[in-house]
Amino acid sequence: MGVALITPFKKDKSVDFDALGRLVEYLTTQGADYLVALGTTAETPTLTRDERTEVVRFIVEKNNNRLPLVVGVGGNNTAEVVHELKVSYFSNIAAVLSVTPYYNKPTQEGLFQHYRALSEASPRPIILYNVPGRTGVNLEAETTLRLARSCPNIVGVKEASGKLDQIKQIIAERPKGFHVISGDDGMAFDLIKRGGEGVISVLGNAMPKRFSEMIHHALTGNFNEAERENSRFAEIFRLLFKDGNPAGVKCMLCEMGYIENELRLPLVAATEETRQQIVAELKKFTLIANS
Repeated sequence: MGVALITPFKKDKSVDFDALGRLVEYLTTQGADYLVALGTTAETPTLTRDERTEVVRFIVEKNNNRLPLVVGVGGNNTAEVVHELKVSYFSNIAAVLSVTPYYNKPTQEGLFQHYRALSEASPRPIILYNVPGRTGVNLEAETTLRLARSCPNIVGVKEASGKLDQIKQIIAERPKGFHVISGDDGMAFDLIKRGGEGVISVLGNAMPKRFSEMIHHALTGNFNEAERENSRFAEIFRLLFKDGNPAGVKCMLCEMGYIENELRLPLVAATEETRQQIVAELKKFTLIANS
């Protein structure tokens, strides 16, 4: 279970490094297998280049080589992403997570050429990130497999397409050593049952121990126990994304005392109705006290 780290903010919307340090310590000691910085959940489009660099350096220092660290580097200008891969800070970084180009809606050939250019420039292995609900373009199974076979340092895909047939095809036809990772907490169990390797999780920010236990039961083939545990998360999965990501998980972490419930525009905090529902669920998991 990798965790897609949030970026905590203070009331003045500056990055809250004290809170980020608390979160990193919580995750590294409570069940996360690796950390993912600067993904969608981190509100990365609202961070300046200097902030992104500072966040990564800070996480590297706090983590202190306890867990592997993956860093998001992506965009819809291939030349700019290539440049960032060449000049960015990659000390103690295990891999790069790179989202499909958004807004300009490339063809499958355009996606292939984009990722091939990134693979030639990257000093670290690349995990593809397919999330068409956000980017407007689906990285089809044939293109993912073509990249996996053509580019040795493209080592996996974070699949958040919601297309089980597509995911099954990638798992069935992938070359040896290519990892298929769920980008959707709610689909992680089904993906692992079909041969995938785990999840890059949003919920893991708040419930690293419990969610990691479910994932590891599934990975070791203990599907009955994993399914039983996974069913307990159904309402939490819904609430996580009811008002958008990371509004749900930031609300959870705020109620648990780790962060301020602050997001940067254009994102806003979860509604009071959602907050009350989240509080009720957290009490069921004894993550906050019953008043």
